[in-house]
Amino acid sequence: MAPFPLSLGEIFGHWESYIVYLIIGLAFGYVLEISGFGKSTKLAAQFYFTEMTVLKVMFSAIIVAMVGVFLVTGLGLLDYNLIWVNPTYLWPGIVGGLIMGVGFIIGGFCPGTSLVSAATGKLDGIMFVLGVFFGIFMFGETVSLFEDFWMSSFMGRFTLMDLFNLDTGIIVFAIVVMALVAFAFAELAEKYIGKMNLSQFGKWRYGAGGALVVLAGMVLVIGQPTNADRWERIAAVQEERIENREIYAQPGEILHLLDDRQITVQFIDIRTEAEYNLFHVLDAIHVPFEDIQDYAPVMLAEPGNTVFMLMSNDEALATDAWKILIAEAVPNLYVVEGGINNWVNTFAEASFIEEYTIAPITPEALAFALPSALGSRYVASDPNPHMFENLTYAERVKLEVKRGPASGGCG
Repeated sequence: MAPFPLSLGEIFGHWESYIVYLIIGLAFGYVLEISGFGKSTKLAAQFYFTEMTVLKVMFSAIIVAMVGVFLVTGLGLLDYNLIWVNPTYLWPGIVGGLIMGVGFIIGGFCPGTSLVSAATGKLDGIMFVLGVFFGIFMFGETVSLFEDFWMSSFMGRFTLMDLFNLDTGIIVFAIVVMALVAFAFAELAEKYIGKMNLSQFGKWRYGAGGALVVLAGMVLVIGQPTNADRWERIAAVQEERIENREIYAQPGEILHLLDDRQITVQFIDIRTEAEYNLFHVLDAIHVPFEDIQDYAPVMLAEPGNTVFMLMSNDEALATDAWKILIAEAVPNLYVVEGGINNWVNTFAEASFIEEYTIAPITPEALAFALPSALGSRYVASDPNPHMFENLTYAERVKLEVKRGPASGGCG
């Protein structure tokens, strides 16, 4: 993966990047205005099939961005996991979409286009923006009344690839074809219902459509990188981190982090269910090793102050899981040094260690013959930080700054 900066702030600096944001915002608003999107009559015309500019412009932006993203992802220049995709809340999303659609038809604007209209002094745009602010205020005051529904039917980062269980290239190519077909029908509606002269649009649009089909075909042929492909691109750097023991967090440091209210430590136990039930750290989440890649989207959706600690009986299996998750761009990811065995040796009572310690027969075996499957009810599962204040350790955990989600919407 190319070592590109993660944000404009890393390129220009914190405050200087706001100048770039301002320029982008002004340019976006200018494009919307010259496209006629500041006129409510033009926007509302699409619902009467007399002028389909909104459909064509918005859908064009969607498919161009889609093809571009997955093309550079396929070439290894971009990690799709680092792109924010709005999580899906199915039924709230459907209801919200219907409410916004009705508002669009009645008012002739969506939130973004209303700001463009208001900025140019149009009265209907100004009134719509005031309505938007009032709606935001009312939502904030009443959301507690329907919060259960608002947070219901959560599906996480759910895409069409997940829905149809198809390769990304097939979905991309199919959507481009569907868009071009939709554009053709839109122009027929403009011709016969809106009585528009289509020659004003020029023939260049046919070439643009053909180019998109070609690029979508390239996405289909190139495909998307596998986990192994992504690891190969970063292996040189990450193997050095493993060699230098940078990814292994000592139990003492982890216990200190557990006492830090500004950080959330999440243990991921990748052992078998039987081993997990026998002993595990309090609140550790059980994700078997074979399912660890599928769990990456859940980890990516966690808040930016979450530190993940992978645990196996020793280090080897957890290190393999670390490689998989690092290739999936999971941030703040570490391996518990020495695994469960070292954790118990560090925090269990001396009498417990003396009584139950055995010599592991095979690598990654539990070093203790525990009498009962008590899970997290052993004392060592939830050590008291104040009892181990004198532990010495090398600090390895460095909290990465996670980018905030970008907002969604219609522009």
